[in-house]
Amino acid sequence: MSLPLIYHDDYSPAFPQDHRFPMDKFRLLRDYLVDSGLTRDVQLMRPELCPADILALAHDPSYISRYLSGDLSREDQRRLGLPWSEALARRTIRAVGGSLLTAEQALTHGLACHLAGGTHHAHYDYPAGFCIFNDLAVISQYLLQSGRVGKVLIFDCDVHQGDGTARILADTEDAITVSLHCEKNFPARKAQSDWDIPLPMGMGDADYLNVVDDLLNYLLPFYKPDLVLYDAGVDVHKDDALGYLQLTDQGLANRDEAVLRHCLGRDIPVMGVIGGGYSKDRHALARRHGILHHSAQKVWNDMGL
Repeated sequence: MSLPLIYHDDYSPAFPQDHRFPMDKFRLLRDYLVDSGLTRDVQLMRPELCPADILALAHDPSYISRYLSGDLSREDQRRLGLPWSEALARRTIRAVGGSLLTAEQALTHGLACHLAGGTHHAHYDYPAGFCIFNDLAVISQYLLQSGRVGKVLIFDCDVHQGDGTARILADTEDAITVSLHCEKNFPARKAQSDWDIPLPMGMGDADYLNVVDDLLNYLLPFYKPDLVLYDAGVDVHKDDALGYLQLTDQGLANRDEAVLRHCLGRDIPVMGVIGGGYSKDRHALARRHGILHHSAQKVWNDMGL
């Protein structure tokens, strides 16, 4: 059994090349993982579209309908920052389905990684910050309400606070939201997660990893979650266009390995999503995102999963 990796060709639809959001990074990430020998395209698991009733566990049904029909208000379009298309709408619900499949695989095998996901700015009834539907919140509600798990912990290491996730799950006691983010960055108005860890601008590898280790050494024994949803955003990297931290490639690898080993060392299944990452050099960005999957494969091999 190889490390479960989830991807679909829908993830990189036709998109304006000069747009700030790097829509082609998902396809380039797949290409990089194949070219680097980590996997073969035929081994990648292809998800189904996420059903509307599952999306509605974390989103207003009228908002779901408005988005899928291309009927967002001008204000919602501004908040989102992405041009609507049928292909993008399909990509969006496919990607939530991909995160759902990743969670199922993690519960079965202990570890699984998505080649997308981490849309943590999407709110209950509106989009924001390039995020349309919040896969982390949808998965949490689905797994909890279906009885698959009794408690989930979202460990969000994107450089931006997971404000949508925090607000959607604010009243869901068994979904623990943890956000490590740069204190001075988007969103300007922060939400209240169960655990918010604002990090100073310019923080580098060693200090960041100390925070991760200290947090997980406390949170995992305290909450004993049945699944950890790990958002491995690479916008904490020193070369990211929208982040203000100073992690290196090695720092990202150390972080990813640490999170996975903390979880699996306590027999807690963990799933990884790629989160945010922004660069005009899309190939470099894809390699940066691929650090998660290479780190996961290393941990998978080391732990004999």
